Amino acid sequence: MLFEAGAEEEFEAGCGLLVDRLVRWAGERGLPVDGFLAEAALEYRHRATVDGRLGLWEPRHVKELLLVWLPEQVTGLPGAERGDAPGTLRTLLRFLHAAQLADPRGPALEDSLAAVDAVAEEHPAAMADRTRWGLAKFWMMTAAEQGVDVLDGAALQRFADRAQRGEVAYDQQALDAIMERRLTGRALAGVVRAEPQLPVVLPPDDELRRRAEASAVVAQLRGLAEWVGREGRAVTAAGRLRIADARELVDVLGTGDKVEGVRSSADLPRLGLLVEWAKKARLVRVAKGRLYAVVKARPVLADPLQLWLRAFDACFELRQALIGARSGWHVESMLFDAYEEVLEDVLNTLYSLPYSMPWPHLRDSVHLAYSPRFRFDDGADLEHRMWFEHADRDLRTVLDALVDLGAIERDRRMAEPVFLEVDLSGAGDELPADMPPELAELLGIAGAPEDADAAAQERARVRREELTAGPVELIRLTELGTRAVRQRLLAVGRDAPLVGELAQAPAAGLLGVIAEEYDPDGARAELAGWISAHGERDALRQLTDAVRNTAFRTRAQAMLDVLLTALPDAEGERLLRALRDDAGLAPLALSVLVHRELLSPEDMTDAEHLLVLAESLLQFVELAGGGDGAVDALRGQGPEARDAVAAALDSAHPDRAGLEELRQLAARALRTPAARLGRGRKRGRRVGKHGRKRHR
Repeated sequence: MLFEAGAEEEFEAGCGLLVDRLVRWAGERGLPVDGFLAEAALEYRHRATVDGRLGLWEPRHVKELLLVWLPEQVTGLPGAERGDAPGTLRTLLRFLHAAQLADPRGPALEDSLAAVDAVAEEHPAAMADRTRWGLAKFWMMTAAEQGVDVLDGAALQRFADRAQRGEVAYDQQALDAIMERRLTGRALAGVVRAEPQLPVVLPPDDELRRRAEASAVVAQLRGLAEWVGREGRAVTAAGRLRIADARELVDVLGTGDKVEGVRSSADLPRLGLLVEWAKKARLVRVAKGRLYAVVKARPVLADPLQLWLRAFDACFELRQALIGARSGWHVESMLFDAYEEVLEDVLNTLYSLPYSMPWPHLRDSVHLAYSPRFRFDDGADLEHRMWFEHADRDLRTVLDALVDLGAIERDRRMAEPVFLEVDLSGAGDELPADMPPELAELLGIAGAPEDADAAAQERARVRREELTAGPVELIRLTELGTRAVRQRLLAVGRDAPLVGELAQAPAAGLLGVIAEEYDPDGARAELAGWISAHGERDALRQLTDAVRNTAFRTRAQAMLDVLLTALPDAEGERLLRALRDDAGLAPLALSVLVHRELLSPEDMTDAEHLLVLAESLLQFVELAGGGDGAVDALRGQGPEARDAVAAALDSAHPDRAGLEELRQLAARALRTPAARLGRGRKRGRRVGKHGRKRHR
């Protein structure tokens, strides 16, 4: 239910399998479904959303699919029968829940169906709205409307040639709107998949509320709002506090600004920042020459956690107050132009990291973010160094504000060894074999390219010297900061797992999510919490039943593998060894134990060898997408496939329907009558270890 961006072959196979099962399931129940539109819906979640989770459908996804993606991507030729997209989506949602594939963190089925109903009537008009079409669809429809057979490649090419010569009439207004959407990045086809985040652990909100109450910035913002009051305070024509009021407020809030000899509140930087912070947080406002407290903000001021979160979000609007020009001769740094983007990237980079980030590493990663915006080809190295140093000073100013708020914390220690291997320039060492892949993915680490230039190698050398010379400044998010960043990630549709959020999820949903999205530590913590919430004895029964009832064998094996690795004190291994005698789960348990090298071929009976072989072939067919894909895959295995299939068919594997499908597919692939496969083979013959590694 989750494929990496760029894993198109794997996605297409999985999508084909899902749609095939969906169509079969819908047909058995008389539900409306259009296989092409169902495939388009899954493509939307995989290719046009930041998280790519096929099993999670929030109302925003429903609306975007029906009113944006399908109008942009799906071409309905004149005279052709239009598929029922809302009906297909309703059936897809029902299938995902029935097959236990729906993400348990998403809405209830009834809520998702209601979201479809809310926009279904708008769908036909959206499909007909030319300004919502994609560029390829626009020209395809224009050609079809002018009598061109768009299925005839030569005819379509002749039309394209005429269009390039300006000999084709078309809707210029609609084309302009389409091009504007593409150029401004509002086309869904340009959405970039976000990097996955590791699960985080957070204390309850009551504890976070206590910590927020201790924030000096929270106290100052609340004190400012109280000082302003409902009657307000007069401000100058420029919207600043009068100097007498400003001096008073410096004492009230304890900002530490020096007031001696100051003639304008503009010369009180700390106070000025707090006033601007309160404005951006919608706690105070200027109206008719006075600064007023916002009445609607009273509930927020009374709740320290909500006030803290409001102040955190306001940080993204403090560019001018923090690093803007103070006078006519002041020049903003590169950070000023990229402020919101860089701040977002810095916080997202710190989020869920198991280690504190060394300042040299964070600094150099931010330097890379400037490259697309600024040209460094011309000018002396000294000038470039000055630009970067100016931006670094401004970044430290921003980090200082976040430290004061309590969103990040800094200390000085030796950097964790993992950062000594991280090379942002691409010029360093290969990824260490023992680095957790989830961490490597978070940091965007790859092997060193052969064409890394000398300058990149020099930067890598200097950074390594900084990290090994002695203690360095280390930066990490606090738990309050983690809470706030997670809230922002979720708001834009990103996946940000929280340990404990699956405590009440169905067993199948729990195992599915942690198998696909959790690192080992997070999986163990999440599973332990779930078992504690459900009672150990009943929990294990529910978990094994969830595996037993999963219709997709590759998913079932991944779920069972989670139980092996995430249950404490070798309990997982004991459970799987006990399942060797379970008629339904034995093939999966044996396969997991063999894959994890906890069971050698010599320790297995002949019957168990056959079960593992059959399970491997059934998963092979499933991963190939079934149908023609599986036929081609089996054909590609050569002559050995015939004996392997025959042995599998003679096994005692419990999935008889799957074996029959294997028989029919193998007959097509091997050009052998199905009736001849699996017969006449002597039982008990050892076929050897047959397994392959699974890739998520």
